[in-house]
Amino acid sequence: MTRWLIAAFLLTVCMAAQAGNDAWPDLPQTCFVSGRAATVADVKAGCAVFVATSNGRPVGKPLDIEIPQYAIHTDRKTGKKARVIVIQAEEAQGMKLVGYRIAGTRRKVVDVLDSLVLLGADKPR
Repeated sequence: MTRWLIAAFLLTVCMAAQAGNDAWPDLPQTCFVSGRAATVADVKAGCAVFVATSNGRPVGKPLDIEIPQYAIHTDRKTGKKARVIVIQAEEAQGMKLVGYRIAGTRRKVVDVLDSLVLLGADKPR
């Protein structure tokens, strides 16, 4: 009986920990870039991931997508999926780029838009 109780307790703890890791955080109310190209100051403040430049001049144009929003990123090499929050989206020299935070971490990444499935601003279930 004791072994069964210990096993049930451990299973409950593991399931609770996993549920916490899978929960989507709230979208940021501030500290993202929408409707304009990001600046060096935005990146330094942690509100953007990149500044698109060519020959030292800004070239980014904002993409017409909702910022911030939830998305799923799929790694092209491994197929691994990650929950992310898009904080920036720009087109530069024909490339559609997004800056995002990996949900539940402080890690920020830039990638091409087509590596994401955009989910919108409503918290996914």
